[in-house]
Amino acid sequence: MTTAPNSSASDEWMARSLKSVWHPCTQMQHHETMPLVALSHGRGAWLYDHEGQRYLDAISSWWVNLFGHANARINAALKDQLDLLEHAMLAGFTHEPVVMLSEQLSARTGGALGHCFYASDGASAVEIALKMSFHSWRNQGYTDKLEFVCLQGSYHGETIGALSVTDVKLFRDAYGPLLRGVHVVPTPDARNALDSETPVEVAMRAAAALETLLQQRAGRIAAIIVEPLVQCAAGMAMHDPAYLREVRKLCDRYGVHLVADEIAVGCGRTGSFFACEQAGIWPDFLCLSKGISGGYLPLSLVMSSDAVYRSFYDKDIARGFLHSHSYTGNPLACRAALATLAIFDEDDVINRNHQRAAALSAALAPLAEDARIANFRQRGMIWAFDVKVEPTGFARRFFTAALKHELLLRPIGRTVYLMPPYVLDEAETALLAERTMAVLDEVMPA
Repeated sequence: MTTAPNSSASDEWMARSLKSVWHPCTQMQHHETMPLVALSHGRGAWLYDHEGQRYLDAISSWWVNLFGHANARINAALKDQLDLLEHAMLAGFTHEPVVMLSEQLSARTGGALGHCFYASDGASAVEIALKMSFHSWRNQGYTDKLEFVCLQGSYHGETIGALSVTDVKLFRDAYGPLLRGVHVVPTPDARNALDSETPVEVAMRAAAALETLLQQRAGRIAAIIVEPLVQCAAGMAMHDPAYLREVRKLCDRYGVHLVADEIAVGCGRTGSFFACEQAGIWPDFLCLSKGISGGYLPLSLVMSSDAVYRSFYDKDIARGFLHSHSYTGNPLACRAALATLAIFDEDDVINRNHQRAAALSAALAPLAEDARIANFRQRGMIWAFDVKVEPTGFARRFFTAALKHELLLRPIGRTVYLMPPYVLDEAETALLAERTMAVLDEVMPA
């Protein structure tokens, strides 16, 4: 490709992008003063622009890239699959990658969630789970179960159904007239501790508020949706596993489905393959996306229990689950997911991540004592801290300063978080910690 005269390749692609590409969750006018980063390629934990400037991808490109960019094993699997089958409709047909992926995921739940329904993105998975819950109850004769429950500060996607169970003011205010009303219950976020409350006590207090709602409305509530252990878009709000155990009990007691949105927190991100494992429970529906394909191709899925599946099993087509996507169970995406699962097993990733997490936590330890921040926290391969005083334009200024220090970091409000890929070596771990602190010093001088 040729570039414009007297212009760098990065400048050219940035200019062309601004003219033709509408970027996500972006006020495009901001790019008049904050240039886009025009990427050329990626390798391992690093992204590179056209001038060779590198950026450590400390947020896994919106939490999807688990094993580094241009991963040789995932590349090889996709190249092989390209010569076999690129796509076929999944209605009336099946193929090896989608069967193997479904079987392997079910096995990771011990068969508790034995049925996989596929889509392309996280919001679609949430839509599917909500529709499945409602339709399952209707098939069983519970036609009044039309309501849903979400947590304060929750984020589950930006399609209309998913946004209905999202409690983010910016999005809800913009599209509120289009949304269904839902019940919002207190978050078990450990940062909400009163006096000397422990994280477990915060969790139980939040669960008690949920029970109060269920006592009043269980006959009309279809499901509650929860991000297990970490509410990511809420500023990496972390809670004790006790909350999940109590919610599972309450759902069983009051006849309500539990939907676990593991789109961001699954695939090893919280320290176990599924976050729910740490609570010793399984939901009725489990949503996966983001890291399941290693960050390669759009893929999402909903895993469901046999009880849910059987509620649809009937000769009457109207009792079947009425939902479809053209690219459901795409063979290339499923093959990337299978390669991703193989890496987990072959490289003992979960155990190795415990070592990686300990190393990065040690390197970041000075932040825990820094007077400018509060709530330094970590769960698995997620780290976060909040600045006590949020300067004007903090998130954007931090992001821009981080790029100058060769880091891709994108704060959520006053929360700085790190969700790096599972491939950092010792030097990259040290660099990430040192540069993060350097960026904080630049944006908020001590």
